[in-house]
Amino acid sequence: MMRKLQIQQRVLGGLSVATLLFDARFTLTFINPAGELLLGISARHLLGQPISELIQFEAPIMPALEEALHSRHPFTRHEMTLSIAHSEEQMVDLTVIPLIEADEEPELLLELTPINNLLRIAREENRQAQQTATREMLRGLAHEIKNPLGGLRGAAQLLEKQLETEDLKEYTGVIISEADRLKSLLNRMLGPNTLPVKTGVNIHEVVERVRNLVSVEVDERIRLQRDYDPSIPDIEADVDQLVQALLNIVRNACQALGEEGLIILRTRVERKFTIGQNRHNLVARIDIIDNGPGIDDAMKEKIFFPMVSGRAGGSGLGLSIAQSLIDQHEGVIECQSEPGQTRFSILLPIQSSE
Repeated sequence: MMRKLQIQQRVLGGLSVATLLFDARFTLTFINPAGELLLGISARHLLGQPISELIQFEAPIMPALEEALHSRHPFTRHEMTLSIAHSEEQMVDLTVIPLIEADEEPELLLELTPINNLLRIAREENRQAQQTATREMLRGLAHEIKNPLGGLRGAAQLLEKQLETEDLKEYTGVIISEADRLKSLLNRMLGPNTLPVKTGVNIHEVVERVRNLVSVEVDERIRLQRDYDPSIPDIEADVDQLVQALLNIVRNACQALGEEGLIILRTRVERKFTIGQNRHNLVARIDIIDNGPGIDDAMKEKIFFPMVSGRAGGSGLGLSIAQSLIDQHEGVIECQSEPGQTRFSILLPIQSSE
């Protein structure tokens, strides 16, 4: 019997799904390590607590739990927003299983499967696929435009040599300068074409460099606030490319604020974080948070595409270039926005993936 109990405990302890067991009065009697991780508190402090003190769902769930305990019928609910007393909201799939044994008080087993990361990874993969398709289309378009553009520029140069008056040469000069401008625009649309030269980098040196550059560009009523984690180890990165990516995002935040506001530059470490198909032991996070008006819902899915801008006169290349630079570092840029708070997060691997 003792051996069987030990095996059951090992199995439950090894599950990645948060497993919580409640008695008939909805008091917690067991929680596995995945559940402790989800709730952010050790079992010693959780056991004996009523369910209402531990978790709350956006939609009322107690009537369904009571019905499951009474009818002995399990049920599953998908994509439920879970409010946790000591942590952030989570999106989870919930499975409820009544445990009924003869001559014993009935119990209720709750399985909570966090899907925040799954949804994030799916959105990231979808966005990367769309960006890859867009870049391929742009490469083909750029090739088709550059060839006749080079011909026009060459013809203008030859014509300029045949002209005798400076007045007429002004016109050929306009053709040449506009051809160069279009070529430069095409190159910027295609993103960086050089591989990063990586060295050991302290990300706070990068963030401080960007903060100093921006602070001399903006109105003094725009405040740049630091919130650093000094324990973050060095990462392997190209300093100039990292500065350019971060600078593009911070400048965008300044433009969103207008004449005044607050930008928080925050650094943190994420553990066991998945980027693309790779799960990393340690990831450095750089958050750029502003208290501006936020991004329109219609723009949120398109802001990383080239030539898409949410403001008049914007080129729509800043975020696209930033994403390309971070892609070359096997990282990712994420965005969350609502009125009063917009957060762009740059995530870069510190340790090799598992």
